[in-house]
Amino acid sequence: MTGSVRFVLGGRVVEVRDPDPTTTVLQWLRANGRPGSKEGCAEGDCGACTVVLGDLGADGRLRYRSVNACILFLPMIDGKLLLTVEDLAAEDGELHPVQKAMVTSHASQCGFCTPGFVMALFALYHTDRAPKDDAIHDALAGNLCRCTGYRPILDAARAATADRQDDRFDRAEEGIVALLESIRRDAPLAVSGGGNGFHAPRTVDELAKLVAANPGATLVAGATDIGLWVTKQGRRLATLIHLAEVAELHRIEEHPDRLEVGAAVTYTELLPVLRRRLPELADLVGRIGAVQVRNSGTLGGNVANGSPIGDSMPALLALGATLVLNHGGARRELSLDRFYHGYRKSDLKPGEFVERIRIPLPKPGQMFATWKVSKRRDQDISAVCAAFLLTLDEGGRVAELRTGYGGVAAMPARAAALEAALAGQPWTADAVAAALPALDRDFQPITDMRASDRYRALVAKNLLVRFHLSTTGAEAPSLEAAHG
Repeated sequence: MTGSVRFVLGGRVVEVRDPDPTTTVLQWLRANGRPGSKEGCAEGDCGACTVVLGDLGADGRLRYRSVNACILFLPMIDGKLLLTVEDLAAEDGELHPVQKAMVTSHASQCGFCTPGFVMALFALYHTDRAPKDDAIHDALAGNLCRCTGYRPILDAARAATADRQDDRFDRAEEGIVALLESIRRDAPLAVSGGGNGFHAPRTVDELAKLVAANPGATLVAGATDIGLWVTKQGRRLATLIHLAEVAELHRIEEHPDRLEVGAAVTYTELLPVLRRRLPELADLVGRIGAVQVRNSGTLGGNVANGSPIGDSMPALLALGATLVLNHGGARRELSLDRFYHGYRKSDLKPGEFVERIRIPLPKPGQMFATWKVSKRRDQDISAVCAAFLLTLDEGGRVAELRTGYGGVAAMPARAAALEAALAGQPWTADAVAAALPALDRDFQPITDMRASDRYRALVAKNLLVRFHLSTTGAEAPSLEAAHG
């Protein structure tokens, strides 16, 4: 074990001894002569703090990903390459192709957000050699600009990637890989500072022992939620246990009837598999946060934290997902619809953690869909999220309808009354309309900044109607009586 965090920055290995583990990468950068990255929101929304991390893939090649430095804790970058806007220009001052394109396209005005845009585009430059407009829009969805407008920034992105040539980072890859190899560690990382401790085990067994021995510890994978506990709520996290260095937790096992997803699998890692095996869920996951968030955030973290507005859980509830929970090496399996007991309250016992998620795939003949309703398409929190899995019998009646809803209760939940109301009924517009009032028994939504209680209740019903229309093409029923 060691008391220092090591990473590569500016072409050399940097070692920070015993930092406060809740120091964010952005705080450290700005305190150590790297002010290009800005704090705009301190919650991973605006992208002004965007930096790029590099690490070694299974093939030994360098992988780049954009992340939000404002909610990323410094020990989480141990063993990685850290790039900021200050790194892009060559020693002689020659700008990187992305920077040149931003200048020639007049894509900056006040400049506050510009370094974040540049780093997001740099990551795109190194992950997609010929991006289409959709990929460019996706890469920039996590960056906000209040003065220039996005047209010249999009122009810069197209110009920079139109005739993509190797840059100096491509040419220096061998040397960068050598530096990363020199700080690769096989032993667990442990640092302490400011009265707080940070542990990064390397195996599931090490993780299980640590969590069992520290039942009050905070488990963190990507910090896209927990980072805000520090930056927005000022909470003190005395002991952090980091899951992302446990190789077993990054496994995705594909089976004919299910997927098994490790708790540290990021949304970015999961998306290619979902696009092949469960495209309906892939469409929704592609709207969770933005690229920076999906590069860090994990499905396991979303499930374990249990936020009532977690976007993945409604689909997992509808699909009948189960969790493999680990306590000191002893495992138990629990269905997700028995996992939540109230607002951010789960069935996890002290010293227990989510090891992996088992996601059944729809069987032939079953119909599945999930939708998210929010004020913005990208980078926004759901007002309502819903998912449906329908099985019809040979007579066209509902053999089973499984549902999942988020944003309408204190926890993600199935709509038990609605499911019962439709069981055995014909899958018709009239039957759906007659069952809609059951949702008022399932949920009593609240009013907050995202939506009113009446709006949420209406949308929850309309999403079921949408599911019916998408599966039958039937005429929409009159909802006036059902909505009151």
